[in-house]
Amino acid sequence: MAANRNLLAAAAACAVAVVGITGCNDDGDKDPFEGMSADKIAQKAITASKGAGSFKVSGTGNENGKAVKVDFAVAKSEDCQGKTRSATGGTGEIIVSGGTSYIKGDDKFWENATRGSSMGDKVEGRWMKLPEGQQNKTCDKDVMFESTKLKGLKREKDAEVDGDKVAVLTRAKNGKTVTYYVAMDGKPYFLRIDKKDSEGPAKMTFTDYGSPVTVKAPPAGQVVEQKDLMGS
Repeated sequence: MAANRNLLAAAAACAVAVVGITGCNDDGDKDPFEGMSADKIAQKAITASKGAGSFKVSGTGNENGKAVKVDFAVAKSEDCQGKTRSATGGTGEIIVSGGTSYIKGDDKFWENATRGSSMGDKVEGRWMKLPEGQQNKTCDKDVMFESTKLKGLKREKDAEVDGDKVAVLTRAKNGKTVTYYVAMDGKPYFLRIDKKDSEGPAKMTFTDYGSPVTVKAPPAGQVVEQKDLMGS
């Protein structure tokens, strides 16, 4: 009789779960990547992250030992727009629309980019259009997610990124360590990528997967061709 009462109690608990009052079996701690190698998890993350089409990425990094902040929005169409900010390198903006790249910056940005040449004066307040075949790879999804380098990874202890449980994958090679944080709930998106090498740490955080991103090319009157600046 005691065994029957236990069975009835269990059945009642499951019946309550059906109407959403409580849980019958708790799968909250189930590992969605159980049995997978770290490399396989990374490949799933690449497929999911790129498959979302659009997303936003922000973070901090280093350029020649100086801190740089970045904010980008990438559209499903492969178009993107973003900004970089540095205390020593100024502020630069980029738009990639229809396969064409446009770059704009403040005085300090162009001073560093052109090494003090007079070209910077000619693009003040304007967008420089890069010639066809010389496109900027800043917003390239394969570059962002290091699609060709995700091999030889090791899975570490699970962690959290902004309250989301993540699988932690690491790769250490030639004095450089990269850590990938892959969402364990829902689709296996990359939520963060950390890097550490001789130049210092860098961190990129990915959000808003699948949210619409609209990118428009700059007005023609604000654009100058790079070829028209050569020899300046």
